[in-house]
Amino acid sequence: MSGLVRQLDRSLFTRYAVAWTYLIAVCLAEIAYVLLSGYDQAAVVRWASTSVHNLQHDPLGCIIGSAFVTTSYLLAWPALIALALFGANHALGNWRTAVTCIAGHVIGTVVSEGIVGYRVSHGSLPGSDRDLTDVGMSYIVAAAIAVALLYGSWLARLAAALDLALLIFVGQIFEGLSHLQVSAVGHVTAIATGAVLGSTFFWQRRGKARALSGHACVTRL
Repeated sequence: MSGLVRQLDRSLFTRYAVAWTYLIAVCLAEIAYVLLSGYDQAAVVRWASTSVHNLQHDPLGCIIGSAFVTTSYLLAWPALIALALFGANHALGNWRTAVTCIAGHVIGTVVSEGIVGYRVSHGSLPGSDRDLTDVGMSYIVAAAIAVALLYGSWLARLAAALDLALLIFVGQIFEGLSHLQVSAVGHVTAIATGAVLGSTFFWQRRGKARALSGHACVTRL
C-alpha cells in the first residue's frame, strides 16, 4: 500500500513538474528574501528589477531574478501561482507549459520596458524611468491563466477566473493601460502570449495524441 502511495505521489509530481517546481522555488525565494536585512532586500530588488537600465546591462540575470522576487503580497503569490499553473500544466504538459510561461514573462517584460525605453529616448518620459522597479511573477501567472481559461478543465477554468479577478480587482494589473504604464502593458502582453502560444501548443499536442492513437489502432488491427 505504501509503495502504491509513493508511486502515485511520484506520478502526480512528474505530471505537474513545472507547476510544482516553480511553486516550490518561489516559496524558497520568498523565505530567503524575508530573512534578509532591509538593506539586502533593497539590493536584491535593484538587481532583479527588469528596468531599462538592467535589461541593457544584465538582461539574463534580471529577467530570471524578477520571476522569483516580489516586494508585496508574499503570502498570496504561492496561492496565485497554484491557481493558474496547475491548470495550464494539465492542459499543455510540462515543457510546453514552461515555454509558454517563460515566453509570457520575457515578452511581457521586453514589450513593456521597450516602450518605456522608447518614450524616455524621445523625451516623453523622464530619464529616471530607466530605473523603474519592475519585479514579480505576475507575467508568468498571467500567461498560465490564459491557457487554463482556454483549455483547462471546468475546475481549472474556475480557478483561473478567480486568479484573474484577484489580479484585476486587488492587484489592479490593468491600471494605467491607456497611459501605457509598464505593469498594464506587460500583463496584457503576457496574457496575449499565453493565449497564442498556449493555443498553438495545445492543438499540436492534441493532434499528436490523435495521431498516436490512430497508429495504435492500426497496429492492433
